[in-house]
Parts: sequence; structure tokens; C-alpha cells
Amino acid sequence: MTTPTLDKGPGGLRASGKGRLADPLFRWAVVVAATSVLVILAVMMGRTTVSAWPIFQAEGVWGFLTGREWSTGQSRSEVTGSYGALPFIYGTVVISVLAVVIAVPLALGIALFTNELAPWWLRKPLVYAIDTLAMVPSIVIAIVAVFFFIPVVTDPMGRFIADSPLGALPLLSGPAQRASYWSAGLVLSIMILPIITAVTRETFANTPPDERNAAYAMGATRWEVMRWVIIPRGFPGMVGGTMLGIGRALGETIVVAFTVGSSQRMGTSLFFGGDAVTAVIFNTFATASPEAIWGLLALGVTLFVMTMLVNVLARLIVMRAGRVSGDAAV
Repeated sequence: MTTPTLDKGPGGLRASGKGRLADPLFRWAVVVAATSVLVILAVMMGRTTVSAWPIFQAEGVWGFLTGREWSTGQSRSEVTGSYGALPFIYGTVVISVLAVVIAVPLALGIALFTNELAPWWLRKPLVYAIDTLAMVPSIVIAIVAVFFFIPVVTDPMGRFIADSPLGALPLLSGPAQRASYWSAGLVLSIMILPIITAVTRETFANTPPDERNAAYAMGATRWEVMRWVIIPRGFPGMVGGTMLGIGRALGETIVVAFTVGSSQRMGTSLFFGGDAVTAVIFNTFATASPEAIWGLLALGVTLFVMTMLVNVLARLIVMRAGRVSGDAAV
């Protein structure tokens, strides 16, 4: 029995019959694999929307998104409660933005230090430490946050800021509550820091050596090279990593449920105890009535749309800033 081989012809290599058959099969297998992602996503979105439709029909989409009262009913066949998601949407946006505002400068500094300034013996341990932080389970971070990070770090910091002259600002006014937007945002910043750092570090490492050398040849210092060559060159990757971090922050559940405060009210201060979409779903789903489950599914649809909008915005920003490749090309 002979093994199929590539026969040499006058014009070069000629594929065997099995080789010509394998190519279209492989192409269709790849197409099916890629299409399955879209199908699964469409099924999830469609099924969730259909289940949540009684809430959207009763409240109206705009009324659901802008309503401030969340009072669930106990019916199995009709909507008898009030469902307004604005406090939860507001809390989700506030803690996600706060987490990104804290994490992005730290990720930028870590990426630059790791690639440009750290001695060779420190670079790998630092990279391993950041990557390990990304693998810590959410429940572990939540427990550490509740029993250590919040009492020792975020709560004293919040009280100090609220009692300082900065407390005159509405955004930083007191009294500082232990479970609040502030606590949830700081803990979330720790969770998304490895993601943003990894993408930013990779993008900076892909800066063409010729551009670095040209800047040094013109007399630029190391800091000027980082400021005028590396950071602008890696800006699209930074944006992509930041949007990945926002996506993680929007979808985080356990940490937010433990740290945000679980209050349906909205406050302008970061030290106010509020709530978030994922926290409401986590805290109430187990004991929810059929009608309340419709409302929670409507919150899930809202969160899905928010995440999709963030992803589209990231694509537009990256396309406008310039092309990137590798893991940074999100």
C-alpha cells in the first residue's frame, strides 16, 4: 500500500487527489467553527430577549432603562411590579469607569518599567506575578477584599479623602461607607490590571527597533523615547487592552456583589453604597419569583448590549488610531 504524495510535474508540485479533497473540507470546517460563535451568540441573545419581553412590553424599553424603582412582583403570568434599571446601570458604569481610571495608569507604568527600565533579573518574576494575578479566582479576591482590603485600604482611604478639602467636591463627599462604589471600583481595578498590562506590554514590545534607534540617534533620552515613540506607537494596543478591561469590569459578579453595597439608591459620591446589574442578578436570582426572573433576564439583556457597545467603540477607536496585530488587536 502506497502513501499519497505530491507528484512533481512540469510546472512544479501537483497535489494528490486526497490533497485536493482535504483543502475544501478544511475550509468548510473553519467556516463552520467561526459561524458557530455567531449562532451561539444569536441564540443566547434571542432566547434571553424573548424571556424578558414581558418586562420590556410592560415598562417600555426606555421606561425600563430610565426607571428608578425596582419592586418585583410575585405573579407567574403577568407583570405586577415596577422594574426600573437605571440605578443598577448607573452603578455598573460608575464602578467600571473608576476601575479603568485607576488601572490604566498603573498598567502603563508597569508595562514601561517591565519593557524598558527593569533589570533583566526582575523582568520575568514581575511578568509572572502579573500573569498569576490574572488567574486568581474571583471568589478569592472577593473574600480577601471583604476581610482585608476594604477594612485596611479602601475604607481608611475613603474616610481620609472625605474628611480632607477634597470632600467638598460632590464626587468625593462623605460620609464614606465601607461598601460603596469606591470599594468596588478599587477592587475591580486590581482584577483588570493584569489584562490591560499584558496587552499594553506586548504592544510596546512590538515597537520597531529602527524607530527606537532613530530617536536615540537624534539625541533623545530614554524618557523621551518612551514618551514620543513607544507610547504613541502602542496607543491602539492600549485602547484595546483598556476595552478588554472594561468588558471584564462590566461582567464581574462576585466581587461587585460583595463590595458595592446593594442599595437601589443612586448617589453622586463615590463613597455612596449603590448596586450594579451583575450584583442584583447574583443576589436575587436564587429566590426570585417567575416575574422577577423576567426582570433579571431583562437586566441581562441590558448588560449584553452595554458590553457589545463597548466592544464596537473599542473597534472604532483602534481603527482610527492605527492598525495593531497579535493579542492587542481586539
